[in-house]
Amino acid sequence: MIDPGKLSQLEGGQKRRKIALTFGALERDILGISEKGNEYNYKNISRAQYIKKLIEITLKDPLLSADASALLKNVLNEEPFDEKRACNLARNAMFAIIGTFPAEWDLIIAPHPLLKDEKGLVKVRDFFPEVYVYAEDIRSPFNLGSIFRSAEALGVEQVLISPLCVPPNHPKAERSAMGCIETLGYKKMNLQELGEFAKQKEIPIFVLETGGTPIDKFEFPQKGICIIGSEELGVSPQALEKATYGCVTIPMKGLKASLNVGVAYGILMQKWAESLGHKN
Repeated sequence: MIDPGKLSQLEGGQKRRKIALTFGALERDILGISEKGNEYNYKNISRAQYIKKLIEITLKDPLLSADASALLKNVLNEEPFDEKRACNLARNAMFAIIGTFPAEWDLIIAPHPLLKDEKGLVKVRDFFPEVYVYAEDIRSPFNLGSIFRSAEALGVEQVLISPLCVPPNHPKAERSAMGCIETLGYKKMNLQELGEFAKQKEIPIFVLETGGTPIDKFEFPQKGICIIGSEELGVSPQALEKATYGCVTIPMKGLKASLNVGVAYGILMQKWAESLGHKN
């Protein structure tokens, strides 16, 4: 954190960057996920008062848009004062002036707390038994995190990943998963091990890929493993050979006819969960 008086003395781009970074650090502190050494620690002024002083400095910026100024003035005068919203609005107003907008890794997402009982043990999740997703060679940590998040939300028992997937403990994967990686858990296995796993459990394997049965006509299994492929290459030929239950496709109309793998999996998993809900 930086003293508001010192911040006022800075100029131009340096001042704006410091303000944006400070509001980001404050947001994390509000959410209880502050980075070590960046906790709010001023004794003579409350955090809310500190945020208000920073907003007052922000409001003096000659490049601040009229819309952003009006929003910040409103949030400044609201009772009760919403610290988190105030910081978020001010931080993004600074990003707009600087000429850059927050990338995914700039988003401040607090992880969901694990649901634990009085003994400190994680409570049992509500999920569809023996419903799995196998992520084959997903390279983007954001995509992998998104897959975990959709899987947890829609009732997958566990995520299975190939050896060439980005590590699930990658900070960007963990951030986009919002705590779901730890809550859900995962197993790493190659395709041969995947086949043995499916055979042991007596569950089918199918793939999400182009050229298959349209998703609204696909008969989802009661239990099974869905393979989703890499962002660049899709599902590998070797993985396709494992898909004894077939291939499901999301019909598209656009010229590009392309979906982000995390988005595509979310669409598929919602349909599968809907099918399982009707069957149950």
